[in-house]
Amino acid sequence: MKINVKIEDLIENQIIESQRVEFKTGFNPDAIIRTICAFANDIDNIGGGYIVVGVEQEDGVIKQPIKGIDIKKIDEIQKKIFDYCHAIEPSYQPVIEDMIYKNVHLIVIYAYGGYNRPYTAPKEVTSKNKEKYKYIRKNVCTSIPSQEEEIELIEVSKRIPFDDSPCYQSDIVDLDIGLMREYLKEVNSKLYIDSQNLSLEKLASNLNIITGNGVKNVPLNAGILLFSENPQKYFKRAVIEIVIKPSLDGQNMIEKRFDGPIQRQLVNALQYIKGFVIEQKNIKLDMEAESKVYYNYPFPAIEELLSNAVYHKSYEIDCPITMTVYNDRIEITSFPGFDRSISREDIINHNISSKIYRNRRIGDFLKELKLIEGRNTGYPRIYDALKNNESEDLQINMDDERRYVSITISINQLFINSKNIDLSEYEQRVVNSLRQMPLNITEISKCMGYKFISKKLTDTVSKLCDKKIIFKTFGNKYSISEITIKDGIVTSTIKTDMRIVKEGKQILNTKIPNNILELEILLGAIKDIQKKIDVAGYGQQIRDFDDLYVNSGLINTFPNNEIKLNYDYVTLQLRLNDMERLVLDKLIAEYKKKSNFNL
Repeated sequence: MKINVKIEDLIENQIIESQRVEFKTGFNPDAIIRTICAFANDIDNIGGGYIVVGVEQEDGVIKQPIKGIDIKKIDEIQKKIFDYCHAIEPSYQPVIEDMIYKNVHLIVIYAYGGYNRPYTAPKEVTSKNKEKYKYIRKNVCTSIPSQEEEIELIEVSKRIPFDDSPCYQSDIVDLDIGLMREYLKEVNSKLYIDSQNLSLEKLASNLNIITGNGVKNVPLNAGILLFSENPQKYFKRAVIEIVIKPSLDGQNMIEKRFDGPIQRQLVNALQYIKGFVIEQKNIKLDMEAESKVYYNYPFPAIEELLSNAVYHKSYEIDCPITMTVYNDRIEITSFPGFDRSISREDIINHNISSKIYRNRRIGDFLKELKLIEGRNTGYPRIYDALKNNESEDLQINMDDERRYVSITISINQLFINSKNIDLSEYEQRVVNSLRQMPLNITEISKCMGYKFISKKLTDTVSKLCDKKIIFKTFGNKYSISEITIKDGIVTSTIKTDMRIVKEGKQILNTKIPNNILELEILLGAIKDIQKKIDVAGYGQQIRDFDDLYVNSGLINTFPNNEIKLNYDYVTLQLRLNDMERLVLDKLIAEYKKKSNFNL
């Protein structure tokens, strides 16, 4: 097993909570073994902890410059730690590794939460007295537990956290080596380079996501959820579902399901929300030189709430994470609710700080990927985002048994009744006619199959403009995208370029060939269409700006352009990413078989 946390994150306290990191100036085996034992007992189920040898700390502040460990003594110290750990009962060995921080050598010990808790260790491993004690960590201190704490430790030891438990019905081949290497690359782990020459089982062992008990190894639940292309094979409802309900009767409802590895679900769902749900307005305030940007929902708040749901969901419960978008609010529901260490008074006082870590292993991976924050900073960030956007407070609802939690964010008052998208069939046809490009009223009529302009059409177009469903642009044309100019700030939405969508769908419907040349061509085509998607919005925006400049002369420069991606671009980009993965997987699989494969 390797330590996958970067030494910078441990020393600079970027990801790992301070109570999970112990700094030692030098090699003191008695104190080190006691701390290893305490982290292994992991009474708070936080995932064990790290000991960094070679760093001096005083009053919580690391002394600079860091002295480190004499390189000549590294091997000797590592061997002694390994030998002294034999004094811990039941048998336990942490992960020990030498690391370099700013040209200084350090020894890092990762003492993970053990499977055979509670553990005991001698008070002084170097003395002849080998009487052994249980040790625990409370805040940043290692100590012998009180009677009540020992009872708590024994109770905790009876339960292996779900994400750390084996998924017995699964097999190692359910894990995906590509996902593991993708994670290592993303977190800039030094194991990434070594992983090129490691087998699937060896790499999984290094990531500590298989049992490793000497018999047939099987993936841990965390391994399946994070590093399997299809975790829903074993956890059917481990998905995020987003439902957009513009009306209570369900008309024009949009449903989107995000599956696959949970970290990919989270990234894709947030990208979808940012592109299709979030709206903004620039408001010029009296006595203020600059306008202020307001959002219907502050994205940082939604990002934290959805990330928390993924982190703290019980994947033993057969219910998805759901986000429902109404005209006036968003509701995010997850199972179960907050643990009972968070009281009702804590919620009212905005003091939501979890003392129990439901998915400690999953949390560590998500923190490394920068998808969640450590140190219980999530809810303070949520409340700050709401305050800065002048949005109402959260509404948090749970049943008495806390079987679920439903969190509601109300729409900012500036956006209430700003858009009514409960359209009739005729109105929807008008909107659809503008999906490809801006049209004047005559062109809209022809696109809808009429020879003449009817009063119904002119009234409908006018009504849709009043509702701000469509917008009048240049040359008496109408568009589903809007350009506004206020105080020198240009804001534009992007209309769907159906040519790109059509081209992308052709690629998505292409059968994956076995010939390596054709595979490479297909992969290249995917890369090209992704570039087109990336630049399409910018290109359309520039065309709109050119028209605006020619017709009104209002724009000389384009500062602070704000772009809202259209839903079609977002979903196509996500599907293309999946297609790219299929092609790469096919390349790897065929390369391994070397049969019927033209190299």
